[in-house]
Amino acid sequence: MTRLTLVAGVDEAGRGPLAGPVVAACVVLDPKRPIAGLADSKQLSPQRRTLLAAQIRDRARAWSVASASPSEIDEHNILRATLLAMARAVEGLGLLPDEVLVDGLHCPAVSCRARAVVKGDATVPSISAASILAKTDRDAMMDALHERFPGYGFDRHRGYPTPEHVEALRRLGPTEVHRRSFAPVRAAFELHA
Repeated sequence: MTRLTLVAGVDEAGRGPLAGPVVAACVVLDPKRPIAGLADSKQLSPQRRTLLAAQIRDRARAWSVASASPSEIDEHNILRATLLAMARAVEGLGLLPDEVLVDGLHCPAVSCRARAVVKGDATVPSISAASILAKTDRDAMMDALHERFPGYGFDRHRGYPTPEHVEALRRLGPTEVHRRSFAPVRAAFELHA
């Protein structure tokens, strides 16, 4: 009797923001405990994402969330930091999958077979689940950063370069959680030097 192949889905949240970590999640779904309504996290309301995230944590065979900090993003660049967060998420699973399916064009260095799937967050349920966990965890992190740095609006724009955020950067200057290698943050550092 052969063992069923263990397939994990991996996705990230937070590549484009000017502040906060990039967060990755890895999920191995349990076919015996299906979750209805999995989709790309960007297509779901915050309430639906929260509900699905709780179901994923409860019903998945294994899951893990990991991140790369703003300083790691600045040190390595956003792509390498994203792959680092993804590798950390895979390593944090507590089991070794036979294959990892990764949303996008690039795969992290992991100790099992890995395959990139373009638009996988919309077509592969385990990647959709990872997308949801990464997004909900990152949003919670940005809510916590809003408490520490209330003038920036992190609870609304999640660190993305909205007009509100860019104006706050100009007015208040960057914080320790801003990504110094991103042009608008660099400009704000020069303004406040």
